[in-house]
Amino acid sequence: MKNTYPKSERLKSKYIIDSLFSKGKSVSKYPLRLVYMPLEECDEAIKMGISVSKKHFKKAVDRNYFKRVLRETYRLNKQLLLDTTSKPYAYMFMYQSKDRLSYDEINNKTIQLFEKFVAAIKESNP
Repeated sequence: MKNTYPKSERLKSKYIIDSLFSKGKSVSKYPLRLVYMPLEECDEAIKMGISVSKKHFKKAVDRNYFKRVLRETYRLNKQLLLDTTSKPYAYMFMYQSKDRLSYDEINNKTIQLFEKFVAAIKESNP
């Protein structure tokens, strides 16, 4: 499978985003957080949203840089999510710190976060 992040995988529905934050579960690996929720009816296996706090990064240039890095690390490591989930999920992938980590550090944290998510899913669905 190609490592891509097409428009069809992007989380844009306000209804899904609201229900994700009200009913969803989360896993964290500092400074990243992944909020997730299974979807009932969806064409894609994954709906992923990316967020960087305006509170921590006032300049749009900085927020956009970290969003690009998060999208790239997701794109390269999304196979970890696809291999373990049988039903469609909605995710919100967030960077929640003032610390400016390098790309390699963020990539390593992303892998650890996705592995933590896989463990949480296996634990809840034995």
